Amino acid sequence: MQEICTRANLGFECAPDLATANGLILRETYDLVFLDVRLPDGDGHQFLERLMTLPDRPIVVLVTGAGSIESAVACMRAGAFDYVVKPFNASRIEVLLKKADAYNQLVKVNRYLNDRGAGGDEFVVGGSLAMRRLRSHVERVAPTEATVLITGEHGSGKEMVAREIFRLSSRRREPFIKVNCAALSETLIESELFGHERGAFTGATEKREGRFELANRGTLLLDEVSEIPPNLQAKLLRVLQEREFERVGGSKPIKVNVRILATSNRELLRYVEQGSFRADLYYRLNVFPIHVPPLRERGEEIPMLAESFLRLSARRSGIRILGFSPQAMHALRSYRWPGNVRELQNTIERAVILSENDRPISGAALGIELPAGAVEDVVESDWQPPVSSENGPSAELLPPRVAAAPTPSAAAAPGSAPVLQSLAEMEKQAILAAMKAKDGNRAQVVELLGISIRTLRNKLQEYRESGDFSDE
Repeated sequence: MQEICTRANLGFECAPDLATANGLILRETYDLVFLDVRLPDGDGHQFLERLMTLPDRPIVVLVTGAGSIESAVACMRAGAFDYVVKPFNASRIEVLLKKADAYNQLVKVNRYLNDRGAGGDEFVVGGSLAMRRLRSHVERVAPTEATVLITGEHGSGKEMVAREIFRLSSRRREPFIKVNCAALSETLIESELFGHERGAFTGATEKREGRFELANRGTLLLDEVSEIPPNLQAKLLRVLQEREFERVGGSKPIKVNVRILATSNRELLRYVEQGSFRADLYYRLNVFPIHVPPLRERGEEIPMLAESFLRLSARRSGIRILGFSPQAMHALRSYRWPGNVRELQNTIERAVILSENDRPISGAALGIELPAGAVEDVVESDWQPPVSSENGPSAELLPPRVAAAPTPSAAAAPGSAPVLQSLAEMEKQAILAAMKAKDGNRAQVVELLGISIRTLRNKLQEYRESGDFSDE
């Protein structure tokens, strides 16, 4: 057995009796245990019961010299994965190793999906030249093993592109695991990516597999890869080059076969020039670049995307919506969509909730400020959600998409048309005003605005790059 496992590149330890085995499981965790039924100092069935109580319980294959149906049934009921009758040959063990490995991977991925939630968005591509080119690139790169770097603004559909690459790839029947690098703190991201051993740090009461292990033989999506801290970039580069790593607190190298997809809403090359992102890691990720254009550059696709999101939201809500009114479609086509496809999808989902059954979605239900000359004149003060009830939405929870922000001159001239600002511009003004009011004290700014320090840091970096903010 040791020779077979060594040839399969698996670590292997032998225990001649239950006393030795008890000592081993106290110090180490195991993925698979071959357990003989009859041992010098006890019964293997009793040890099986103990193994089933471990936090990281292994897959157990019982070994017996007296095979019978009754014995097999008893083993399975006690929690055994399989059993093998002596004498056995190498091929029997090799088959068991492959079955156990596939089962172990399935358990890990299912545990991950149950903990984190799964599900993707529909990949919809319209007829614009930019999106036809994007579809062509996706179809060309998907069947390959190339690493893909997908860039674009927030909400433009980068993750949908990544899922479509996975769907068209040869790995589509294997795991698709995503890690949002921007949502994890610097202290957690290493453990999330590479896993940790029991006792590696305070609170690590059991071994945990990282995303790379969960994605073995499948695809790993590094969402917002620019947010990976510099001290982890070297380790990530090693995984991309050598396909091996160690868990936090571990010393044994773990080999993985993973295809890497990465997304970023930032210009990574500028980060490289600033020294905050490794050049060698950038070029290793940027094997096949794909850029997703913002929604405002492909306005002719908005009706098709809106209809697709309408069908999806109506199906989830269990109601029947008869398309969009002319006023609603006019509003959809006229709005700039700073939040891109994600904002469009969220707007449609909210409008479906606010709409009546067997009626089209109205412009008012969208909550979008219509421009001058629209068929239906809707302003912020006119738009109201349905009457609030115990189970219904309230006006405070459902504000309009775009607010009117009059300039001082507009305020001085009652009746004049207000100047409309996007949410992104209003957000920028609020952050910069708070920075000025608090003399640049970031701790006081985040407390005032109710945002995280990470969000503030990222926003200030954006404003710095666009010339709207200076630390001086």
